[in-house]
Amino acid sequence: MSRPSTRHAAKDANAATAAATDAAGGTVAVGVGEHAGIGEHAGEHVILLHGIACRPIFMRYIATKVAAAGYTTHNTGYPSRTAPIARLADAAIGAAIRDCENAGAKAVHFVTHSMGGILLRSYLARHSVPFPQGRAVMLAPPNHGSEVADALRSRWLFRKFFGAAGQELGTTPDATPNRLGPPPVGWEVGIIAGSRSCNFLFSTLWLPAPDDGTVSVASTHLEGMKDHCIIPATHTFMSRNRTVISQTLHFLHHGLFKH
Repeated sequence: MSRPSTRHAAKDANAATAAATDAAGGTVAVGVGEHAGIGEHAGEHVILLHGIACRPIFMRYIATKVAAAGYTTHNTGYPSRTAPIARLADAAIGAAIRDCENAGAKAVHFVTHSMGGILLRSYLARHSVPFPQGRAVMLAPPNHGSEVADALRSRWLFRKFFGAAGQELGTTPDATPNRLGPPPVGWEVGIIAGSRSCNFLFSTLWLPAPDDGTVSVASTHLEGMKDHCIIPATHTFMSRNRTVISQTLHFLHHGLFKH
């Protein structure tokens, strides 16, 4: 396999920060770090989105592996605790897509972790993407919310730490993940769920087994998904798991996981 180009605009999203205007007229600061692709996938760009209370460094390792496979990567950061999901999605994904357009992308795909997948669903439900429908790999997405949010979202510390977006991640019918529909026609979505927990308390008290310590396997499923697989990985560090990365690359290449 060819080695990736050494040209990159930033090591990660913390190195290149931009202010994107959201639909309400405010601003949400986002950062987009880019690694240039080469070879057969050179015109294909992959936008990576981390989860709540995380930073682009959590996606840096998998971003380097995706870049090594020949894709141009945009490891996108956003202030996940400062605004509702729709505003975060519009700012972060909107900025990343504009960067893809400016770079001459021919196709755009996504790799998301946790709430990053809900941002993507929110964006695609309200916006068209100016590229042919691509592929998206969601790692541990709370597509039907998390029982942990149900149990804790009324607590002051949870509200303070996770902000408005955290309040949207419950499992009730009116929670954001359950109000968003299936992916738009043409988008191929692959979902990787984790089945290993390092949070005994959450798994014992609230989460139906199997789970990854934050999200149950059942909650990751999504109507209209192309494929689904379960990996013995924990929620927080799923993006560094070798099997998860291998399956992610396989789906980006083929639109299916290895079974």
